[in-house]
Amino acid sequence: MLRSLFSGISGLRSHQTMLDVTGNNIANVNTTGFKSSQIQFQDTLSQLVSNAGGAQPGAGVGGTNPAQVGLGVRVAGITTSFSQGASQLTGRSTDMMIQGDGFFAVRKGADTYYTRAGSFDFDSTGQMVLPGEGALVQGWAATNGVIDTNGPLTDLRVPAGTLMAAIATKSATYEGNLEQSAPDGTTITRAIGVYDSTGNETQLNLTFQASTTAAGVTTWNLTGNDGAASTAYGPLTFDGTGKLTSAGTLTVGGITVDISKITGFAGLDTVAATKQDGQAAGTLQSFSLGSDGTITGAFSNGLKQVIGRIALASFTNPAGLEKSGGSLFQTTVNSGNPQLGAPGTGGRGTLAGGALEMSNVDLSSEFTNLIVAQRGFQANSRVITTSDEVLQELVNLKR
Repeated sequence: MLRSLFSGISGLRSHQTMLDVTGNNIANVNTTGFKSSQIQFQDTLSQLVSNAGGAQPGAGVGGTNPAQVGLGVRVAGITTSFSQGASQLTGRSTDMMIQGDGFFAVRKGADTYYTRAGSFDFDSTGQMVLPGEGALVQGWAATNGVIDTNGPLTDLRVPAGTLMAAIATKSATYEGNLEQSAPDGTTITRAIGVYDSTGNETQLNLTFQASTTAAGVTTWNLTGNDGAASTAYGPLTFDGTGKLTSAGTLTVGGITVDISKITGFAGLDTVAATKQDGQAAGTLQSFSLGSDGTITGAFSNGLKQVIGRIALASFTNPAGLEKSGGSLFQTTVNSGNPQLGAPGTGGRGTLAGGALEMSNVDLSSEFTNLIVAQRGFQANSRVITTSDEVLQELVNLKR
């Protein structure tokens, strides 16, 4: 039989595969996080008709090239393009887009998969999941607002009603200026809310009372009160530059009060409580996502605390990943092992909340590939038709 007949068949098969790849790309033009594929062809084994011959200058004979007849085409490979897809703003706090390289890590059963699709939801238990697959998003959970990115990955959970524990106040700070020209007997009271170990709030009051000496020097006597007991403090004294020269702390009801930054200048009365380290208990009201993957919760007590951090994976050869359906990839022997870490580190991209990465399919290129595949298929079918006509002529030699 004619070799061209089988070459034409191989061309039909290869271009049919090209049509399949192109059709799949077009079908996923609106699939979140989809990465398009491209096909590469290569020729198959060539049959040697005559060998190459070397030149023989003494005999007056030149060299000859080998004569070969190709036996068709085959698919050399189908590669995945990981170029960045366009962004689509959604406004949903659980939608996340990777800007740059990297993959989200998700767990389904005992297997770990990787995806660029960041359209996540929460299930009834507060676990962050990939919709449609139920795969659990991996990251690091925070302990009292602290994250250890060197620890093992866990399933991220942001359950409604998450509690922020109460913290008893251990220290408080007062800053500002006490007026050195204040009249004798002037009284100033400044208060700040402090908390016990159960989160109950009480008031810590510092009362400053001016006293003018016979020499005309103004000093301030200090009394601290936490509602249960009072603590008297000797007069506050200042040097000629307004700097406090007496002791800079006092203890009121077990709370260490720092007054070392109080100054004594004339004409200003600005002393005030600035901070304390306790807090009331609170429940989670909402959360936000940072570009480094940190999930920060806003609680009913008005405070914010880190809840967890999303992990990203990078690969030496991402094109070696195997598509597993559901916009998921899994590792192969040629992809390399995943390098897990925080977003924005180790060559991994950053995250953008409230947005999704769309498909990177270029419709203009895909429709052009459709034309190329169609014409290639058509041309190879013409080879088969022509070969058939030649065979028909051979058969008609004997009538």
